[in-house]
This record gives sequence, C-alpha cells and structure tokens, in this order.
Amino acid sequence: MAQWDKTDIHIDGGETVKAVAPIIISASRSTDIPAFYADWFFDRLGKGYSAWTNPFNGVKSYISYEKTRFIVFWSKNPKPLLKHIGELMALNINCYIQYTLNDYVDEGLEPNVPDVDGRIETFKTLVEKLGKESVIWRFDPLVLTDTIDVDTLLNKITYIGDKLKNYTERLVFSFVDISMYNRVRKNLERDNVHYQEWTEEQMNLFAKRLSKINSEHEWNYQLSTCAEKISLEQYGISHSKCIDDELMIRLAYKDETLMRYLGVNIHTTQTDLWGNVPIPQNAIVIDSDHYAIKEKDNKDKGQRAFCGCIVSKDIGQYNTCPHQCKYCYANTSRSSALANYKYHLENKNSDMIVSG
Repeated sequence: MAQWDKTDIHIDGGETVKAVAPIIISASRSTDIPAFYADWFFDRLGKGYSAWTNPFNGVKSYISYEKTRFIVFWSKNPKPLLKHIGELMALNINCYIQYTLNDYVDEGLEPNVPDVDGRIETFKTLVEKLGKESVIWRFDPLVLTDTIDVDTLLNKITYIGDKLKNYTERLVFSFVDISMYNRVRKNLERDNVHYQEWTEEQMNLFAKRLSKINSEHEWNYQLSTCAEKISLEQYGISHSKCIDDELMIRLAYKDETLMRYLGVNIHTTQTDLWGNVPIPQNAIVIDSDHYAIKEKDNKDKGQRAFCGCIVSKDIGQYNTCPHQCKYCYANTSRSSALANYKYHLENKNSDMIVSG
C-alpha cells in the first residue's frame, strides 16, 4: 500500500479535510475517464482535488492534486481528451495514454465504442499533440470464441498495426483469463458468447506469428504482455509495466520533483579519450545526451503477482463505464454502470465521478 503524503484541503462546502497527495495518478483502471469523464476530471484538476470511494470498504476519501507530476490515462476512446491537452501543459503535468484499440466490432463484444477507423484517427491526432512515445497501443484483452480464433485476431491486429506504423513505439496485449473473474464468465454466458480459455500452445503460436508480422511489416513495435505469467522472450516479447517509471523518465527527466520521487539521477553523456560514450549497464537511455540511473524499486506490490506497474493512485470508480464491453471486469452490473453514468450527467460538478 502506497503511503502518500497527506495535506489539508478546503472542499467545495468550505470544510477542511485531510487528503492524500500522490505524485502519479492513474486515470483509470476502473473506468474510462477520458471517454466519459474528461470534463469532470479536468474541472476537478483545476479545483485541486477530487473524492473517491474505496470499493472494498465504502469509505470516502479525498485526493489532492497539489503534488501531481504525472498522469497515466487509460481509454478505449480518448477523443474527449484532445481539447484538454493544453491544460495539462499549462499545469506542467506530463502524461501518456494507454490506448486500448481493439477490433471486436463484428462480434459485438464492445458495443459502445466508436468504429475502428475513427479510433485510429484519434490515435494519430493524439500522437501529433503528444508524440508517439506518449500514446501506447493496447490490443487488450485477446479474446477467443467460436467465431474468433488466432488467425482472426492476427488479421485484426495487422490491419490496425499497418495503420499505426510510425505512430507509436509499443504494442501491449494480454490473453483474456475468464476463469479469474467470475462476473466476466457470467456476463459472457448470459450474452451467449461461446468463449474459450487460452492454452499455452495457443499463446506461443500467437506470439510467434505476431513477432513475425512485426518484423515483416517493419512496424518495429516493442511487443509486450500485460500481467502475464507466461514468458514469451524467445519471440522478442517482454513483460510490460503499464504504469512505467522508465517511460516517465524518458518523457519527464527534466522534472526534478518527479525524478526525486522515482529515485532517479540524471547524467549527461560524455566521451572518453577514444571517443566512446561509456554508459553503465543498468542505465536508462533518455537521448543521445542524457541517461538515468534508478536507485529505487518503485514496483506496486499491491497489484497482481505478474503486474509490473509502479505505484500510482487510481482515481476511478467501478460500475461507471458505459462502454458495456461484454468481457469487462470493472462493471459488476451493466444496468448499475448506466445508472451511475446518468447520475454523473445530472451532477457534473460533484467532487466524485458518482455518489458513494
């Protein structure tokens, strides 16, 4: 559990309360804030705080943005973020976007996301504003059904991958694990989706063929998995850190406060007598002139066993996403999610996404 600094804040009614003041914000694993709550989030960012209800004990707490230096956005449709990018820049807050750009349109697994080509154009526009290192392509999760096999998935990925060539550095994926989430299994069965669990043989086949496509199509994407136990290193596929301190270092190495929090020292590259540039083996290369040495393990030990993410404060709420994806783990009830979103639309100035 992260021990964030605490600070006093004045909430909307004038009362003074204690709030945690995280350096890194996740927005969010629990719902699609960019797609549905972007205006709310930036309003709260401007006001300096928001509130959050713990999903396990129902306790309401407050989050101060006083010390926030970096935000990781997660979204299937981050188009509403576009008009707010300038606000982040004005606040000198850095960000990157985990952009889940799947294609389950024909199968109806993601009924309320826009069409694929529209989402590709949004991706490109975000890259033009933020840079290709700041927009990460996720095809997540990879779902097998009676109508979706490995060939189908690779064809879908190839179409999108060709369109995104030179627009991103990374492709992150995961294999859906339905047995881990009872509510996901029940939702799929209720919708008559004839799902299949991945076998290790299928995972290896998929990885081998994806790696080959990445090479043949000259994408040069860094391929990585999200929270997967299986090692696919033989295919050049690494384990991902979705809340990634190394990427933050590359993007925001000039932010001394963030670097100090991450336990990072920034060094300027220098040549030796023979004109070589000696860089320590454990260095993180930033550019031709700088590298970083990290002295601290920032891993979030509160996440799943095979999750590589570093510590962040997630500000989202479960049961609030109207995308209504049929494999979703974050909505226990689709009707509750829609009702909560309706409540939000009627209470846009609330300090919370939805009432606790």
